[in-house]
Amino acid sequence: MAGFWTGAAALATAGRRGRRWPKLLMRSVALWTVKHVPHYSRRYLVVSRTLCSAGYDSNEKTFDKILIANRGEIACRVIKTCKKMGIKTVAIHSDVDASSVHVKMADEAVCVGPAPTSKSYLNMNAIMDAVRSTRAQAVHPGYGFLSENKEFAKRLAAEDVIFIGPDTHAIQAMGDKIESKLLAKKAKVNTIPGFDGVVKDADEAVRIAREIGYPVMIKASAGGGGKGMRIAWDDEETRDGFRFSSQEAASSFGDDRLLIEKFIDNPRHIEIQVLGDKHGNALWLNERECSIQRRNQKVVEEAPSIFLDSETRRAMGEQAVALAKAVNYSSAGTVEFLVDSKKNFYFLEMNTRLQVEHPVTECITGLDLVQEMIRVAKGYPLRHKQADIPINGWAVECRVYAEDPYKSFGLPSVGRLSQYEEPIHLPGVRVDSGIQPGSDISIYYDPMISKLITYGSDRTEALKRMEDALDSYVIRGVTHNIALLREVIINSRFIEGDINTKFLSDVYPDGFKGHPLTETERNQFLAVASSLFVASQLRAQHFQDHESSRVPIVKPQVASWELSVKLHDEIHTVVVSSSGPTFSVEVDGSKLNVTSTWNLASPLLSVNVDGTQRTIQCLSREAGGNMSIQFLGTVVAEGQEICVIEAMKMQNSMTAGKTGKVKSVHCKAGDTVGEGDLLVELE
Repeated sequence: MAGFWTGAAALATAGRRGRRWPKLLMRSVALWTVKHVPHYSRRYLVVSRTLCSAGYDSNEKTFDKILIANRGEIACRVIKTCKKMGIKTVAIHSDVDASSVHVKMADEAVCVGPAPTSKSYLNMNAIMDAVRSTRAQAVHPGYGFLSENKEFAKRLAAEDVIFIGPDTHAIQAMGDKIESKLLAKKAKVNTIPGFDGVVKDADEAVRIAREIGYPVMIKASAGGGGKGMRIAWDDEETRDGFRFSSQEAASSFGDDRLLIEKFIDNPRHIEIQVLGDKHGNALWLNERECSIQRRNQKVVEEAPSIFLDSETRRAMGEQAVALAKAVNYSSAGTVEFLVDSKKNFYFLEMNTRLQVEHPVTECITGLDLVQEMIRVAKGYPLRHKQADIPINGWAVECRVYAEDPYKSFGLPSVGRLSQYEEPIHLPGVRVDSGIQPGSDISIYYDPMISKLITYGSDRTEALKRMEDALDSYVIRGVTHNIALLREVIINSRFIEGDINTKFLSDVYPDGFKGHPLTETERNQFLAVASSLFVASQLRAQHFQDHESSRVPIVKPQVASWELSVKLHDEIHTVVVSSSGPTFSVEVDGSKLNVTSTWNLASPLLSVNVDGTQRTIQCLSREAGGNMSIQFLGTVVAEGQEICVIEAMKMQNSMTAGKTGKVKSVHCKAGDTVGEGDLLVELE
């Protein structure tokens, strides 16, 4: 396996010596709220599990100490590789991040200011002071923040500190969309038809748009991350787009310059990972498919792309390398392309930093990109030739966010992680994160919880492992997007590879509503929910029997339970009988067998329903018997009752605790009795 990687009514029957006791009808009512929700591992200071790692040469000297000018999962990711290379690390942090995982992982830590990014992670003066005080020899910027800031790189160079990334010329050239497009055309890279200069005003924008032909894309020259971008289909939208994009560009990047180019409708977003050194060598490390996006930001990525053939892959790779060489690129970088249905591809932009989705490339190539960046920054030549770069297996990455997917496919959620367990016990799973139980998802920073990566010998295996991993991912305390992620990877269009950047809006035109249960899945859900309810009742009864201070009673023998279950405003009659760990369940005429260990103390429960393995999560359990569970990844609106179970005829067998003669009976068939009521007296 290749890849860099670091889960009631009772019929009284027999008494002693064959004596039969009177038949008693006992009626008890319990309401059970079942939330049909997504699934979720174990993590403290372990960032990810290594499935297959690159080689680390202890004799190859690089740096003694590296400062990581970032936070969260990417800071943890860089620190992990540094430790493997024998390099000491320095973490920077804001005051609210003082107890963060990346701070605990590093050898040293320096506070660089209060929570707002402008006063901490973007505070160059404070970060430069941290570099000096710790005597760090190099700085790895991660992604975001100062990773593509040429002024930061210049200030480091002025103090003989190595910036682990490309030189300032490459950052400048590729950071400006107008300049980068001109350079791309000069390097014979396919570019999108458009206006190569700066658009002066709304009137000029309309004139240019008409010349190019609608639809057009209006975007910020210094932009990125989907900010400062608008699609215009006519003159009015062009005028509005110019105004809004320029305002957004000015506030986000301090640069209101705009460019206009032809909008490629329904394209794929496919990018090429490149790697260059200071000796003129450059490689392309295959592609990443990044078409599943919301608000121009990626959600699911995979490598390789199911769409590309070897010829198109090679052509894209060679053009990406040509562009990298045109600016003497020396580090890891990414050249992004838009690809139409006929496999025509067009240069979009180049990111002069480590990309968020880099793990999928590491999985299929076996390279550690952070290690390669450090080696290149030290001056070493690349260790590999283009012919050495493989595509081994398939990898998929899901970006797990603290977001509500039912609101515009993901509006940020804040809160504290009351429970958090990553599915790293499962095969082929890697989790890159920077959080632990008790961590806060703050309003100040990106709401990403983790990057969940699965690897398999082929796409089918990788996707199945992702489905299992999402089902086994335990996240409590914040709203998250696992329901959406799970729906995407099991969607028939996605599985067939029929995707583009409008996938989410096309598949969910009215917004994401959760997983629609098929008839089979509905019956499975009702069977599992009913079995879990009965298991919880038996467990509670067991504890009551053993903790009672009254006359000991022999544990009741259960025959069957008849339940009335309400799901999505429909009433279903469910009959449950038990035999050890297996419950036989009759749901609307269908019979199913449900088997599990029924460990109700665990947040995860593996359940077998007639041979189909399911992982469910027990989200909450109240003393009164109300429970919330999660099934097939679907999350519902907070407080919404999806399933209510009422125990109408729970049949129990009662036996006497001693031999004796019945003195009197204090109830009759059909009576409702409560706990502690006197039913039968013995002489």
